[in-house]
Amino acid sequence: MSIHPTLRYADARAAIAFLTTALGFRAGEVTTGDDGAVQHAELAFGSPPGVLLIGQRSGAPGPWDTGRAVTYLVVDDPDARHDAAVATGAQVVMGLTDQPYGSREYAVTDPEGNVWSVGTYRPAAP
Repeated sequence: MSIHPTLRYADARAAIAFLTTALGFRAGEVTTGDDGAVQHAELAFGSPPGVLLIGQRSGAPGPWDTGRAVTYLVVDDPDARHDAAVATGAQVVMGLTDQPYGSREYAVTDPEGNVWSVGTYRPAAP
């Protein structure tokens, strides 16, 4: 079994562009509707890759539309990732920080206000 977070965006194309450019996701399958809106997208991150699912929010609030989220990404090189995100214009909400639990991390927001925390802490299943 596995877990695959799903986020819905008002502008899924812009979200995909941000996530691939600022955070290093790799776009896989992207399915669009007749109107050109992204209905389903799969973005990979890490190695072995985890998969994030992206979609377009519906016109009226619906049961599958998500609100603001906070997502944590595990990396080996937070300083380089931070510098790359800043170079793309990502809004930093927490600069590079050495946490008391041993992680080095930072956080940025995407264009729709979701927070992406990036660091070396590796959560483990119980």
